[in-house]
Amino acid sequence: MNSSTFRAVLSPCIGVCTLDEEGLCEGCHRTTGEIARWSQMGDDERLRWMETVLPEREAKRA
Repeated sequence: MNSSTFRAVLSPCIGVCTLDEEGLCEGCHRTTGEIARWSQMGDDERLRWMETVLPEREAKRA
């Protein structure tokens, strides 16, 4: 049996890995803790982050 799990929701990382003064990545709008935990999240949680949490953070920065 294959122990790896297919993840349909990919990482929001765009390769701009610089933290701002609030501790958020300037590229993907996640904290270092959120980035580290991403691989442990299920697809439902990842999708919520991609559709709700991260766009809200991005909008606040604009």
